[in-house]
Amino acid sequence: MNDIERIITGGGMVFKKKAEEPKGNRKPKMSDFLRGTHGSGAAKMRAGFKLKKALRNTQKKK
Repeated sequence: MNDIERIITGGGMVFKKKAEEPKGNRKPKMSDFLRGTHGSGAAKMRAGFKLKKALRNTQKKK
């Protein structure tokens, strides 16, 4: 029996969840600061400024 038939007759596929990183120990990313759905140039620019500020603050703590 091939995989497709086994999935159809056997009850489907099982998807594993992605392992999550602890929020405090990861690097800030652009998507963390990009808010809203419009995605305008001004929103991206503002998110870039916030990201740079967050990266500066993480370097000061070390």
